[in-house]
Amino acid sequence: VLHFHSYNFSASEKAEATELQRMIAIEQQKAQFQAQVHTFTDVCWDKCVDSPGSKLDHRTETCLVSCVERFIDTTLTITNRFTQMVQKGAH
Repeated sequence: VLHFHSYNFSASEKAEATELQRMIAIEQQKAQFQAQVHTFTDVCWDKCVDSPGSKLDHRTETCLVSCVERFIDTTLTITNRFTQMVQKGAH
């Protein structure tokens, strides 16, 4: 994370720096999202797709949906638990 507070910038330069930090944070979030989608694809594809065809059959589609939903639920559970642990440690 960039910190511009210790430098002697003008108000417009500080505003530009703040906007740049915001844009960088957004791009980092996009990259994290893309990485997560890539992980879902790798894990669930290997688990659910026996042989690729021109269309997904019902069983494969159901497996992919369930796999991604479980992956998301697990990720959220771990994230929430970690957040609780951090908050307890901060008190």
